[in-house]
Amino acid sequence: MSDAPIWDFEAGEVLLVNKPKTWTSFDVVNKIRYAIGIKKVGHAGTLDPLATGLLIICTGKMTKQIDGYQAQEKEYTGTIYLGKTTPSYDGETEPDAEFDISEISELNFQAIIPQFLGEIQQKPPIYSAIKKDGVRLYEHARKGNEVEITSRTVSIFDLEFTKILFPEIHFRVVCSKGTYIRSLAHDIGKALGAGAYLSELRRTRIGHFSVEGAWEVQQLCQEIRLQRERMAAGKKSNQ
Repeated sequence: MSDAPIWDFEAGEVLLVNKPKTWTSFDVVNKIRYAIGIKKVGHAGTLDPLATGLLIICTGKMTKQIDGYQAQEKEYTGTIYLGKTTPSYDGETEPDAEFDISEISELNFQAIIPQFLGEIQQKPPIYSAIKKDGVRLYEHARKGNEVEITSRTVSIFDLEFTKILFPEIHFRVVCSKGTYIRSLAHDIGKALGAGAYLSELRRTRIGHFSVEGAWEVQQLCQEIRLQRERMAAGKKSNQ
């Protein structure tokens, strides 16, 4: 990143942002939209509020490219908590069941990897924004409605357990668009004969874009404001 970037947001820009924990993806878009001062700002691929990492923000005419960015493979790192389940499959809701994990070893983790590679069938979490009968699943969940969730095909290109410190399991995964890592964590628990939920998640890559080249939100907004001030000063001096 240069010290004084020059952006043309109306013509279209692609901005890489490191989403903070507890922010929604829409929070990030709103913050940047306000800093830029134009309405045409969107993101390519939602991150849950408890997740951090790479969010691609498109402005102006580049919003037409959002679907293309969303379709690219994604890489995540994170932590699975083994021995408990939650209704949301992550830490947003309280645990609803506990399991004995004393008989599970590192060898068990290596043994289950093949069943999660390639094309797999996956059910989205009930706490998700997917619509069923015109209503988002998380709204059904909050009302206590029983809903039949349809499985869908997703692809897992790579999965490794990078550190095992029971009950916390650290992992890295490369997957296709539409993969729910919360569901993956839940299904890994089931494959081990115990419950599990996703306790941490960070998106590190989308296609060839890496979080290492991403802006912090506040830093980016400050740079945008500085550019607007420079442009306003330039126009004033030319009058």
